[in-house]
Amino acid sequence: MGRKQHRKNNSKNQGGKQTDAASLARRILQFLDAHFGEEFNSKQIIKKLEIRDALTKGGVEPVLSKLVQAGSVSRNPRNYYSSTQDPEFIEGIVDFVNPRFAFIVPLDPEKVDGDILVKEADTKQALDGDKVRVMVYPLKGKTGRVEGKVLEVVESNRDEFVGRVEISPRFAFVVPDFKKMHKDIFVHRGELNGAQHGEKVVVKLTEWREGDKNPTGEVTRVLGKAGEHEVEIHSIMAEFGLPFEYPEEPEKEAEAISDKITAKEIKKRKDFRDVLTFTIDPADAKDFDDAISYRKLENGNHEIGVHIADVTHYVQPKTALEKEAYNRATSVYLVDRTIPMLPERLSNGLCSLRPHEDKLTFACVFEVDDEANVKKHWIGRTVIHSDRRYAYEDAQENIDKQSGDYFEELTLLNVMAKKIRQRRFKQGAVNFETVEVKFKLDEKGTPLGLMIKERKDIHKLIEEFMLLANKYVAEFIFNKNKGKDTFVYRTHDSPDMERLDTFSGFAKRFGHEFEIENERTISTALNKLMEEIQGKPEQNVLEQLAIRSMAKAKYTTEPKGHFGLAFAHYSHFTSPIRRYPDMMVHRLLELYLENGKSPDAEAWEQKCVHSSEREKRAADAERASIKYKQVEFMSLAEDKDYEGIVAGVTEWGVFVEITETKCEGMIRVQDMDDDYYDFDQKNMRLVGSKTKKMITLGDKVKVRVVNTDIDRRTIDLEFADNDKKKPRARVIR
Repeated sequence: MGRKQHRKNNSKNQGGKQTDAASLARRILQFLDAHFGEEFNSKQIIKKLEIRDALTKGGVEPVLSKLVQAGSVSRNPRNYYSSTQDPEFIEGIVDFVNPRFAFIVPLDPEKVDGDILVKEADTKQALDGDKVRVMVYPLKGKTGRVEGKVLEVVESNRDEFVGRVEISPRFAFVVPDFKKMHKDIFVHRGELNGAQHGEKVVVKLTEWREGDKNPTGEVTRVLGKAGEHEVEIHSIMAEFGLPFEYPEEPEKEAEAISDKITAKEIKKRKDFRDVLTFTIDPADAKDFDDAISYRKLENGNHEIGVHIADVTHYVQPKTALEKEAYNRATSVYLVDRTIPMLPERLSNGLCSLRPHEDKLTFACVFEVDDEANVKKHWIGRTVIHSDRRYAYEDAQENIDKQSGDYFEELTLLNVMAKKIRQRRFKQGAVNFETVEVKFKLDEKGTPLGLMIKERKDIHKLIEEFMLLANKYVAEFIFNKNKGKDTFVYRTHDSPDMERLDTFSGFAKRFGHEFEIENERTISTALNKLMEEIQGKPEQNVLEQLAIRSMAKAKYTTEPKGHFGLAFAHYSHFTSPIRRYPDMMVHRLLELYLENGKSPDAEAWEQKCVHSSEREKRAADAERASIKYKQVEFMSLAEDKDYEGIVAGVTEWGVFVEITETKCEGMIRVQDMDDDYYDFDQKNMRLVGSKTKKMITLGDKVKVRVVNTDIDRRTIDLEFADNDKKKPRARVIR
């Protein structure tokens, strides 16, 4: 009898329940598999499995004999037993969900059924985000999940953490802010670098010996007093490994670049300086990546040019500027500052398409008819002279009032953009209008107000022409050699149908139908739902849930399509001041326009992977800074009851999004003392044991804030109908 058959036969008795012998056999097999390569006698096995009752102890030897007979276990002449099963070894990334266990996300999903659960004792001191080598147990654990143990850390994700120092007379610890770092870091008093009790610091891990409960580290940077705006923003920057300043060498290179545009350079380009050109950006923007030119052609058609800052003219390969741009890969936009990809001399000066200055650009120029159908297009280098710098609000006002500078051209472009947009949705694009919040801060960074960003026609106008340029650039390169030439694409896979089924269940709990017959109807169903929820309390919650059910967009050299935009090919061409992949696209475009040979795809793919990782880091940091301000804002807000919507239900608590502020907080189950609540996972709800009261995803509720924690960036809530109103805890500055 083979090992698998033995497990199967011993897993059930006639009544379908595990027998004592089968249960014991399973425990022994799991133990020996988990200690593959080691040998144990029966007494050691009893001790390791903590078997205390005499009956079970007596059953160990007979069970071991049966396992040996079945070939499931090996026995040597000294009566020591070991596993005969060759375990599977795979590599994966650690997701340390809580202090008790972690999941290992396989790098090759086809090698194992789902993520691998590893108990904390078997993580071999791996930390969240580390790349590890795992031994997978042949048997599934009690949870029905694949389990395993970490054998080695292949690549560490990080060795620096931000946290609060706690100093005692003999030693000190840093309590990390990062939620997935579950160990405090021991610091010798001589390694505190002047940090005082309660201050925020950056600590670098220096040692973690096997057997030690906590790692040891040294303070490398003192950020200051916890709770202060600058300290907390610096904490977020340090937490995500964002740079605090620009290095000296690339700064010097930037300062040395001439701002003169030679006649020789202009001759290499199409000259658009006499064509009406303008930029439209946020009111506080300084880095103007893109400009639009417009003129009416003699044949009655319209010429619309999308002109993009020619960053790669200034940032040359193998320079310190190039190296730093690649390392950063993207600008990061926190609530109160921008951490730029390029030095200010370039981002706000030489490359920025400022009004009334000659500027070098890379362009995609379209000839379109009155119905916004593209008749011709041209891609190449241009020189422009912007006539006007619009803030979004100013340009929108000119369209609305039908007056002001170039209102007729703006209106015509708006009409064109709407036609292009309508056509895009007909072809299957998904219309996600995500809710964004913006804070009004005083000079100390304290939030005075919170606003929901409004997307008007002018925002959509710019978006539509940027999408058009990105699409045509990608298609131009793909069609040039049937996709064989190396290029940087922005791809977005079709969503997983199983995830969409789960999302459909969420939508129903909010009172909305989301039915999909097959993959071709996904975008139609999503757009119908997005239209239904516009302006409703559940809009933000459902949009976020929908986005999470989608695949993630990424940069790659593989010429795949973009599901969300319904484009066969798509790239990022329009923002080289703030995105490194756009610089890569410009370089490859230049190469192919000059009939150069296709470079090695592998090297460019590695750059794509790096850029995708940096993009995620930036998005996570931006979210963290918004969450910090939301927590601070709610700590200072009026003490009152708020309307909210249940955005998530777990066994440990209920997540509620406050409708007025879009801030999310949690009501902990342990604090709900009106009843004992059971978690019904299938229906995503909590059910009161006595009252049968149900708290379900999508419920509209009233809540009040009882506590805010800036370190953890959390808001604790309670239901407003709670008779025992708790005193509200506020942030002390």
